[in-house]
Amino acid sequence: MWFDQEATRVRAGRTSNRGNPDDTILNWAPGAVSRLVLPALNIQPASQTETGDAERTAVTTGWRVQSDEGVDLDVTALDRIEWNSTVFEVQGEIARWPDPIAGGVHHVEFTIVRVTG
Repeated sequence: MWFDQEATRVRAGRTSNRGNPDDTILNWAPGAVSRLVLPALNIQPASQTETGDAERTAVTTGWRVQSDEGVDLDVTALDRIEWNSTVFEVQGEIARWPDPIAGGVHHVEFTIVRVTG
C-alpha cells in the first residue's frame, strides 16, 4: 500500500451555549476551527449508497483512511477532514491498532463520508 496522500483535520472550537453558559457547543466558524495536516495516508473508496424519495436522491460516499505504519494521527470522531477539495465527516470511532512488538500505535484507520443531493 502507498501512503503518499495527506489530508487536513479540521477541529471545531468551543463556544458558550447562550441558553446555558455552563455548557459549550461546537463552533465551526472559520476563525474558531483549528487545522492540522495529516501525513502519510492511504485513502481509498469504501462505499456508496443512494437513497431517494419524491423530493431528492441523496448519495452517501465513504472513504477508508489508513495511516502508515508507526504514524498516529490527532483525529477524533468529532472532527472533519478536508481532502481532494472536499469536506468530509468522520464516521464512527477512530481505530488505533496496537503494535504487538514495539508497543504504541501501529497504524490508525477511520472512515470519512460525504452526503450530496
